[in-house]
Amino acid sequence: MLIMLNKLREKSSLIGIFWMIVTTIFFVGVTIFVKILGEKIPSSQTAFLRYLFGTIFLLPIIINSFRDIQIKLINKFILRSFFHAIGVSLWFYSMTVITIAEVTAIGYLTPIFVCIGAIILFKENIKGFRAFAITLSFIGAMIILRPGFQEINLGQYSMLLAAFVFSFSYLMVKYLANTKSSLEIVGFLSIFTTIFLTPLALIHWVELNTDQISIIILISIIATIGHLTMTMAIKATTMTIIQPFTFLQLVWSVIAGIMLFDEKLDIFVIIGGIIILISTTYLSIKDAKE
Repeated sequence: MLIMLNKLREKSSLIGIFWMIVTTIFFVGVTIFVKILGEKIPSSQTAFLRYLFGTIFLLPIIINSFRDIQIKLINKFILRSFFHAIGVSLWFYSMTVITIAEVTAIGYLTPIFVCIGAIILFKENIKGFRAFAITLSFIGAMIILRPGFQEINLGQYSMLLAAFVFSFSYLMVKYLANTKSSLEIVGFLSIFTTIFLTPLALIHWVELNTDQISIIILISIIATIGHLTMTMAIKATTMTIIQPFTFLQLVWSVIAGIMLFDEKLDIFVIIGGIIILISTTYLSIKDAKE
């Protein structure tokens, strides 16, 4: 019986790892196409259309899910989507003005912000390993940003804020993953995020050509699948298992930046990103043992 349970855990871990690797590829794909669009389209409009098309793709699932959803769950989905709408607008803007590697490396701070949020909101103990992980990630962020040695630009500030805001979204996703299916979670995220992004998109709306609309539809498809595979990874196994494999997103980002956008390899971004990832992985492992 014990052998069978171990085999099941091993299989679940492999499934979770597989889906997380797939997720890293899809999320870098989103960054690539947003960067192709550039700054000609406001980030709020791009984000709005991405989630609007995602909602259309998942509409049958959303309609069916509304029939048996509890009010308290709707409130949690709405709250998560509110934070997500802010985060995704900041994220989309960052992708147009800083390198893909920087976007990815700074984004690794999200789990650390999740930890800080859990300490503040849920009164979790500030244990030694958590303080160490937070300090280590701060050092990694300073290596990337290098304040005093270079000017911190608006794109970097925007990505830092995006990572912080996304942490509130991810604080809720594990709870929701235990109550609804992966498709339902992504579906509700799409519809409520679209609603929150609508006013911002309308204020800064610009006319789009056919090529731009096609790229945004492609972004929506890739991002929707990415959120689905990420949720499947989280449901399959623990964050301890899948967290280290998010490093691949930095690898894909560096390769894509150099090959597609002629971005220079910034060793400080790589080192800082690795340090932050080590701190988040260490935090996941220690939290799992508690």
